[in-house]
Amino acid sequence: MTAPHPSGSPWQPLRRAWAQRHVLRALLWRQWRDRYAGSALGLAWAVLQPLAQLAVYALVFQWVFQVRLPQAAPGQPYVVWLALTLWPWLALQDALVRGAGAVVQQAALVQKVAFSSAWLVVAAVGAAFALHAVGHAVVLAVLWALGARFSGWGLLWQWPLVWLALLLVALGAAFWLAAAQVYVRDIEPLLPQVLPLLMYASPVLYPLALVPAALQPVVAANPLTGLLEPLRAAALGLGPGWSASQAALALALCAGWAALGWWGFDRLSADFEDAL
Repeated sequence: MTAPHPSGSPWQPLRRAWAQRHVLRALLWRQWRDRYAGSALGLAWAVLQPLAQLAVYALVFQWVFQVRLPQAAPGQPYVVWLALTLWPWLALQDALVRGAGAVVQQAALVQKVAFSSAWLVVAAVGAAFALHAVGHAVVLAVLWALGARFSGWGLLWQWPLVWLALLLVALGAAFWLAAAQVYVRDIEPLLPQVLPLLMYASPVLYPLALVPAALQPVVAANPLTGLLEPLRAAALGLGPGWSASQAALALALCAGWAALGWWGFDRLSADFEDAL
């Protein structure tokens, strides 16, 4: 059975979840163990699969369409420019898909064990981000070793902040999606159709500067624009990226969104057992 629904203090769900934090360690280990179970290459797929996707995009945009980026330094390959934002996007996409199905896929566990089902979502999102962050770090290191020109300090201090902000964004969204999936089973299969549209509406494959002036305010209003563009600017020396105050504000807003998602999930979780 699920844990009893909290009442009283709004902090009680967090206190209860913190008391069960050992559950998160077990669930994370289960996610990492099962993700590539039976695969000959195992965790190497965390790097190989995005690398294959990066190669396809590079072939299409750099060599076929011969895209010229207005912000890129002379001689800066498109593949280097793209690698900075493709991995964070893939982490977000993977986390949303896995987080949305986290509760339904573990229905037997939710019905039999008394624990906060929010940890299922946290584990799914956290495992996805951990794997893709490691893959991103490896790829950037390889590109640097092959001669890619990065602004070292800008990349080093903004890279972890952007990944943390995206993790919080993914958590907030995954909480709502996972709760909705319990009651409306169309959510998880619909996500692979919707997320590619969100990618093309975000500056992942292109810079904001290439967007027609009439559409720039729309793309700029996308929260992902405010996370991905500063990372690219700081890493390639195209601009200052985030200032300390901007980073603090961005993290505070993303943390607020994650907290709102947790709150909504907790409100809806009282009826999970019956719905499942």
